[in-house]
Parts: sequence; structure tokens; C-alpha cells
Amino acid sequence: MQDMRAHLEKLLVEAEECELISKLATNAAKKALFAKLAAHHRALADEVERAMIDSK
Repeated sequence: MQDMRAHLEKLLVEAEECELISKLATNAAKKALFAKLAAHHRALADEVERAMIDSK
């Protein structure tokens, strides 16, 4: 369970970093790319969280 918690936290941090980069990017393509990456990391974090709940 500790491994899953660490992975969840890593995904959430990466999502936040991607969101920040997306907001700061001046290039529209990079802005869109990092917004998409942030959404993907959040979706993965949601899946890990659901797996943690299901394994209890």
C-alpha cells in the first residue's frame, strides 16, 4: 500500500507541474500539450486511488 501511496503522490505532483507549465507556456502547442499531460496524470492518479480503495 505504501508503494501505491507514493505512486499516487508522484502522479499528483507531476499533474500540478504540468498544469503550471501549461499556464506559463507562451506557445499554444506547448500550452495544449502540457494541459493534456496534466489531465492524463490526474486520470492515472484517480485510477491508483480507486485501486487503493478497492484493495482495502
